Amino acid sequence: MPTYQLRVNGRTEAVTAPADMPLLWVLRDLLGLTGTKYGCGTGQCRSCTVHLDGDPVFSCLVRVDSVGTRPVTTIEGLSDGGLHPIQRAWLEEEVVQCGYCQPGQIMTAVALLRQHPDPSDQQIDDAMSPVLCRCGTYNRIRKAIRRTARGEGS
Repeated sequence: MPTYQLRVNGRTEAVTAPADMPLLWVLRDLLGLTGTKYGCGTGQCRSCTVHLDGDPVFSCLVRVDSVGTRPVTTIEGLSDGGLHPIQRAWLEEEVVQCGYCQPGQIMTAVALLRQHPDPSDQQIDDAMSPVLCRCGTYNRIRKAIRRTARGEGS
């Protein structure tokens, strides 16, 4: 099996894995980064969203051999020491219920705010609605994103 030098959350990690192993399983099983969730395995639920070179991707669909030197950011790597502003807003708006989709929701929200620092409700809905939330906290998710865009919160 080949060994890959992956740049994950600012650190270089050597992993030995089959070339076709999904990045999701590299992160969870080989690197112990279990914040990224397995939902459907087909890119439909988007719970496994991570950033690859700053762009949101579904880690269940990304083969480890396709990552190369592009940096990977997981939910664990969003912020150095402390919570990312979107994570604080998530808490302040009490978004989390079961919490399973939250890493995918948060990683998608961060990418949205990077692209649109002051998104409209339609932009929020368009970006966030594909990330499946069984608890239906979409209104609180929108509030948390708006709060972050306004720079509100602790």
